[in-house]
Amino acid sequence: MTLYLDYKSPSIQYFDDVNRNRLFTKDGQNYINVLSTQTLNSLDNVSLLDIFLSQGNVVEPHYHQNAAELVYCVSGAANVSFINPFTNEVSTYHIMPGQVTNIPQGWWHWEIATVDNTHLIAIFNAPIPEVILGSDILRLTPSDVMAHTYCLNEGQWRETVSPIQTSTFIGPPVNCHQGHIQGQMQQQPQVYGYQLPYPQPQHQMMQPQMMQPPYGQTQGMHPSAQGYPQQYW
Repeated sequence: MTLYLDYKSPSIQYFDDVNRNRLFTKDGQNYINVLSTQTLNSLDNVSLLDIFLSQGNVVEPHYHQNAAELVYCVSGAANVSFINPFTNEVSTYHIMPGQVTNIPQGWWHWEIATVDNTHLIAIFNAPIPEVILGSDILRLTPSDVMAHTYCLNEGQWRETVSPIQTSTFIGPPVNCHQGHIQGQMQQQPQVYGYQLPYPQPQHQMMQPQMMQPPYGQTQGMHPSAQGYPQQYW
């Protein structure tokens, strides 16, 4: 892709502070910053998410309909998982600093931090990565459609998904005490790549300290994230 920009124009941007581009804040240890052509217009078909997670927190299942994703571990450790649509197999890769997992465009995937202070960078081959979130699919698909399609009890389905009121981005929610993710991680799923033993999360998560998001952003869903598909601004 070749950009035809007027590099003499004073409007061309060559620098941006990603710390100021908050996409989503769960708490002081779990948040996502974004860089795209929305804030740095000289980018050439590339963008990224700057992801910070504490142990047991998950970048929720989702897929990118317009970009592949390369997940690079800066610090900490994480399990990066995806479903291969050609084999219908779930693969999980445990990555540590300096290691990457590549996720092809359109593949359903998620990331779980296995230690505190995990820092991931997700790099996309698109100027603005678009996303369809699992939370949006669950909360926006009519309950009667789900019940009829999969032969479910509609009332039970509606009750099950009723806590999902907004786009999740990072789960589990702050007020969740069920510990589902912890139990799944303790089962030691088969992982590939560079494998080392890693600390397991506690049975009950500590309640995080809420942080006032910087630069005037509000907690929770980014103002532009309404329904799906979404763009990371």
